[in-house]
Formats: sequence, structure tokens, C-alpha cells
Amino acid sequence: MTASDMATTDVAITAPAPVVSVKPVALEAPGRGEDLRVRVSAPTTGSELPVVVFSHGFGSSLNGYGPLADFWAAHGFVVIQPTHLDSRTVGLPQDDPRTPRLWRSRVEDTKRVLDQLDLLEAAVPGLRGRLDRSRIAAAGHSFGGQTAGNLLGLRVLDPVSGEGEDLSDSRIKAGVLLATAGKGGADLTPFAAEHFPFMNPDFANMTTPALVVAGDKDDLPLSVRGPEWLADPYFLSPGDKSLLTLFGAEHSLGGIAGYEAQETTDENPRRVALIQRFTWAYLRHALGIDDAGWTAAQKALAESAAPMGRLESK
Repeated sequence: MTASDMATTDVAITAPAPVVSVKPVALEAPGRGEDLRVRVSAPTTGSELPVVVFSHGFGSSLNGYGPLADFWAAHGFVVIQPTHLDSRTVGLPQDDPRTPRLWRSRVEDTKRVLDQLDLLEAAVPGLRGRLDRSRIAAAGHSFGGQTAGNLLGLRVLDPVSGEGEDLSDSRIKAGVLLATAGKGGADLTPFAAEHFPFMNPDFANMTTPALVVAGDKDDLPLSVRGPEWLADPYFLSPGDKSLLTLFGAEHSLGGIAGYEAQETTDENPRRVALIQRFTWAYLRHALGIDDAGWTAAQKALAESAAPMGRLESK
């Protein structure tokens, strides 16, 4: 085992439990155009289980992000994955009138999930009465990171008025933002500014505790600033935040989007293992469950002879 491996495996985690996963659970969604399809995964053992609502990246679905969803569920979380309207499984036409509001409909999807936790809980055999509704986190990758950020207090500024509506949700106590877009305006490429007017976030009110995860090789064609752009959610937001910068990581962060997913350009199982353990430990810390794992994760990374990334907090 190499020194860099130690940073991922020295974090003490709970023993994995068998996982039961139910999909799709259809939630009625008046005005959305179709029902909201959701996947719920949970460990078969344990009580007072914390909840993570995970928002997928553009085009993905409830079937994605197994490396994270499976890990979190096997180690004590109930993971809820809605399929947003931009999913390739929905096949929304480019000229569909709902397209300009996709960013907003994603936030509405996640709030609908929270509103209907009773139904989702009842859909999973043996889950009834085992949720801890006081410990709910939002997580997301890429476009899903902005969606999760909205629930934490991020506001999308209207390109004309410059104003942003508060879509935060007090039920969300912590967040994990993975490869999430930074500032808009002059920081965007002309293509992004023209085609993605919603990519204009204001982080000034994103006060809920969060872990931001960014790759130092994630050079998206959306910003003129390069990989540092994806650290904006950390540097531009107030309150309790941590930033995990992964060395050599591109937008898929080593392969979190799925097992053998074609969009993974930087496949690295050890990097994925690091993200699994760090996000798990952070969520337990931020939700007030246990600090030991988060403390150990920070120590292991700091003392590694060949670290896979760096962590900073404020």
C-alpha cells in the first residue's frame, strides 16, 4: 500500500450494511409536465438514519452516481436521487417551453422530495420509522451542485434585473458541492454566457455548512478562469465551509458519475475512494452525528507523504 492510499483507507468507517434500493418511485408533480421519478437507497439495518438528497449532473438520472450513492447508503445514509427534466431519460426537446427554467425545476424537484418524504419512506420495504428528519443534507455534481447550492442559500441572479430569489430550505442542514460552477458574468466564455443565463450564481447568502470538492485539472469550456473557477462556492460564500482540492482531477473527479461511465475522463478508483470517505465523514460531522471520521480524514490527508489533494476550511 502506498502513502497516498493511506489517506483514503485510514479513515475509520462503519462496516458496510446490505442496501435495499427502490426505483422508480413516482411523485405526482402538478405543473411539471410529468411525474418526478425518484430512487431511494437505504441500509437494511440501523435507525435514526440521516438523509442525503442527491442532484445529478446535466443529462444523468436516478441511475447515476452509484459510487457515491451506494457507498453512502451502505454506511448509514438514506440516499434519495430524483431524475430532473434535463435527464437524457426524459428526452426533453430543445425547444420545450420548460427548458429555460430547468435550473429552477431542479430546485422544485428537490423540495418536492422533501415534501413527500412520507411517501418515499413507505416505498422502501422496512424503512418506515427509521429516518432522522432533523439530519438532511443536499449534495450534487456539476449542474447538480448548483441545485444543491440553491437549497443552501445560493441565489441565481436574473441576467436583466440582477436580482436573485431566495430558494434556500431550512430542512437542509449541510451540503456537498462537487465540481460546481463559479461566478457568472465576465468569468464565463461567450458560449456559456449566451446559452446558460442561469449560470450566474451569487454565493453571498449561501450560509449553510458545506464541503466543496474541486479538481485542479477541471478546465471546463464554460469559464475563462480555468480550474480555480470551481473553488468559487468556497471562497465566495460565508459561514462554515471546507474545500477539498483534488490533484489531477477533471470534471468527473475520478469516476463518481457511475461505474465505468463513458463521461469519466480521469478514471482513478483511489480518487473515488478518497471522495467516498471524505464526503461520508464530512456529512457525519456537519450533521452532528460524529466528528471522529472527519478529524481522521483531515489528519490522514495532511500526514500523507504523497497526498491526493489538499483541504482547507474556514
